[in-house]
Amino acid sequence: AGAETVRRAVELDLASRFQESLVCYQEGIDLLLQVVKATKDEAKKQHYRQKISEIYVMIFLDGKYHKQIRIEENATGFSYEKLFQEYLTEIVSEVWVEDPYIRSVYQASRYSLYNFLRFCEMLVKGPCKVKTIHLLTSCDEGSGRTQQINGLEEIQQSLRNYGVTLNFEFSSSIHDREIRFSNGWMIKIGRGLDYFKKPKGRFSIGYCDFDLRPCYETTVDVFHTKHTKKM
Repeated sequence: AGAETVRRAVELDLASRFQESLVCYQEGIDLLLQVVKATKDEAKKQHYRQKISEIYVMIFLDGKYHKQIRIEENATGFSYEKLFQEYLTEIVSEVWVEDPYIRSVYQASRYSLYNFLRFCEMLVKGPCKVKTIHLLTSCDEGSGRTQQINGLEEIQQSLRNYGVTLNFEFSSSIHDREIRFSNGWMIKIGRGLDYFKKPKGRFSIGYCDFDLRPCYETTVDVFHTKHTKKM
C-alpha cells in the first residue's frame, strides 16, 4: 500500500500537481513508518528507513514546495500545534529557532520567553523525537539581560528532564525569523513566535488555550530544503 501510494505521488508530481502529490507522498511515508514499527527484522527496518529518506530527497530536491498562510488580525485557531504539527514527523530529532525577540517576560506587551516555552512543550509532546533545540536570538538590554538568561537556563534545565538539550546563542545582528526541522521543513513567520496578542486578563478565554488566543496579523511561509541549515 505504501509503495502504491508513493507511485501515485510520483505520477501527480510529474503532472505538476504538487499539492496533491505532497499529500500522497506523506501518506506513503506514514504507511512505511507503520511497517518500520511492526517489523522486528533490523535489516528490514534499516531498508525501509533508507527508502523513507530517499522519498524525502525525491520530493523536495528541486525545492518546488511553498505554502503560505495568512493570519488575519484577531484571528484564532493558530496555536503552535495547529501551525507546526503536520511537519513534525517522527524522524525529526533536531530543531533550529532563529528569532531576535526571545527576551524577558518583563518587556511591555511581550511574552516571548513564555511563547518559546510553549513551543518547546509542543516539541516534547511529540510525535517527533526531538533531542536537540538550537536557539539564536538577540540579547536583552540592561537588567532584562539577567532575566532573559535566567529564563532560558530554567527552560534548558527543565528540558533536560525530558532528554532534550537546549543550546542558545546571542547575536547583535540577527533580524530574520525562521524555524527549521531536521527533516528539511522550514517555517518563516513574519512576527516570529510572538504573534499572539496579550490576553485581556489572567482568567479570560484564550489565556491558557492558544487556539482561542487572538493573533496579530502576520504571514507564515512554509518551504522545504534538501538540507537543514546549521546555525
